[in-house]
Amino acid sequence: MPDPDCTIRTVRNDLNDGRINWQRLTCLVGAAIIKHLRPYIDARRRFAFILDDTLFARDYSTKTELLARVFNHDDHVYQRGFRALTLACSDGNTLLPVDYALVSSKSAAQRLGSPAKTTSGRSIAGQRRVQAQGKMNDVSVELLTQALANHIPAHYVLFDSWFSSPRMFYTLKTMGLAGIGMIKRTKKIYYRYRGRLYSVKDLYERFCASRRQTHTNYQYSPIVTAYVNLDDGTQAAYPLKLVFVTNRKNASSYLVLATTQTNLRPEEIIQMYGRRWQIEGYFKVAKQYLRLDKSQIQSDDGLCGHLAVVMMTYDLLAWQQRLNEDERTLGDLFYEMNEVMPDIAVTQALAWLLKALSTLGATLVGTAEEVINNIVDHFVSFLPKNLVDL
Repeated sequence: MPDPDCTIRTVRNDLNDGRINWQRLTCLVGAAIIKHLRPYIDARRRFAFILDDTLFARDYSTKTELLARVFNHDDHVYQRGFRALTLACSDGNTLLPVDYALVSSKSAAQRLGSPAKTTSGRSIAGQRRVQAQGKMNDVSVELLTQALANHIPAHYVLFDSWFSSPRMFYTLKTMGLAGIGMIKRTKKIYYRYRGRLYSVKDLYERFCASRRQTHTNYQYSPIVTAYVNLDDGTQAAYPLKLVFVTNRKNASSYLVLATTQTNLRPEEIIQMYGRRWQIEGYFKVAKQYLRLDKSQIQSDDGLCGHLAVVMMTYDLLAWQQRLNEDERTLGDLFYEMNEVMPDIAVTQALAWLLKALSTLGATLVGTAEEVINNIVDHFVSFLPKNLVDL
């Protein structure tokens, strides 16, 4: 029987309550799980934040609050929806999402849905809506600041080229965090190496021309000086270690990793950056099993509450998987959590049917048609209701 104290209306009211600070609640849940897992984690392991975003598609929505045209990086097309910016924490084994932001668009021309109900900085709901209309990198810094304020222990931040910029690396450095990210091979950004300014592409060509020795796991790893223009009109300089890695998908191409933690060996930088792919696994599981992008809620508060519930559900199941020695993947666990009872019922029904048919000749009483009809009816009675309704 459904709980009379927690109906569908109760859940909807809670999700749409703009007074609930869903982001901080998610941070607190993540911090509590990490604290509980610390005794099981080797002290030599480095904790790292992982920063990435995924498309929260709403292709058929028209009136959803702050709905926008956002770029789908995978298909290279614009779609209706949001960017679900996610901050996760990983020890190299277990990944736990700890904070998020539902990002719309800074440009009013790109926003298609209803306008924000409030932008008052005095309320949580207003702050959330202002954040949704901010720049992705600025929102990322806000998430990291909140995670650190809630005592989540990590000293590295992993991100891909969409978040990489000299300002991002510098901002993380001032926060006491070491950024490790992939940088773009652009002609617009220059780094100083041995007294001269080079773009990443020019620097790589110089190394190739000088016949510098390459290594097994990487090609070159210089330390350069990066520059960033500050808001007060001054320019700041800081050291940045680059690692040129052969692109496995294209042997004639290369990728460039960068970090402000210059004392890390190139192999350590590559290994740390490899953890970033864990968050892609979270996005896949969240969309496939936890219905991350299947909500029909129209308000910004409700959508943020929906994302928080999905993240906390994933955290709790990831925690349980870590505590129990289970060879199944998280995807298997989520699938079996929803399907295990129907699967058992179908198995039992099939076993009974096969047994009945195998002994049909020995138990034949009445006409063959009547016996077979009785067997089929009995078989159907074993099936789950959702299958019978089909």
